[in-house]
Amino acid sequence: MTHHSGFIAIIGRPNVGKSTLLNALLGQKVAAVSPRPQTTRRRQLGILTLENAQLVFVDTPGIHQARHKLGEFLNFEAEEAADGVDVIIWLVDSSSEPTEDDIRISDLLNRLPLRAHRLLVLNKIDTLGADESSARAETFSRLLNQAEVMKVSATKKLGLDELREKLISLLPERPPDYPEEQVTDSYERDIAADLIRESCLKILRDEVPHSLAVRIDEFKERENGMAYIAATIFVERESQKGIVIGEGGKMLKSIGSAARKEIEEMSGRKVFLEVRVKVSKDWRDNQNMLNQFGYIKRK
Repeated sequence: MTHHSGFIAIIGRPNVGKSTLLNALLGQKVAAVSPRPQTTRRRQLGILTLENAQLVFVDTPGIHQARHKLGEFLNFEAEEAADGVDVIIWLVDSSSEPTEDDIRISDLLNRLPLRAHRLLVLNKIDTLGADESSARAETFSRLLNQAEVMKVSATKKLGLDELREKLISLLPERPPDYPEEQVTDSYERDIAADLIRESCLKILRDEVPHSLAVRIDEFKERENGMAYIAATIFVERESQKGIVIGEGGKMLKSIGSAARKEIEEMSGRKVFLEVRVKVSKDWRDNQNMLNQFGYIKRK
């Protein structure tokens, strides 16, 4: 039996469902997901090992018009991910017409050398009728040269089997790059930070959208097998700190409780989580703070 293995970058603008697609393809959660854009802030691998193939997905931040140093870092991470992979998935939201960010991405992909196979994948097809879906596919197809079109719904798990089979057929014949049991390259503490931030985004909604970062200060395994985690949520303004803490600390307790459950599900063990909130003025434009959070450009 031949074995296919390779790297697949998932590119797209913010909030089109890249992390949701990754988790659905893997059959388990390795990437943070929320209804808010820019949940993903780093490249992260999701590794799917099958009997005849190993698909190494590269989940990327959403490409957008950067307005601060953090935004520049996010775009850099996404654009770098498209270099040196075997397949590029351009994931788009089929429920809307192409946006300025979509056009920005198509321009980027059209400038890249044609070393990687390109798939234009329309997500959220469950929201459209057949005629509308075909028309939307044609509209997006005009933006990207030499790309095959596929349609999925990451949340409804429609079209995922067909997408996996197509990806396998596009990967080179070679042995796997990672052990069978490995599902991501991220450390447990990094995933924990992302899950805490995901809980913030879900619970706070639009009140503190992207002015928020999470640093894991301690991550220890105790003798009874329980993990002890101490984390700091950073915001840019004192007023934001009050929103995150909430009246009588209720909002912070809700965030901590939701995050703890997600981390326990991810790690398969009990977790004791302590979370505090600090202000770091304009941290998104402070390179020293970005370095603390691991937002460092890798050449």
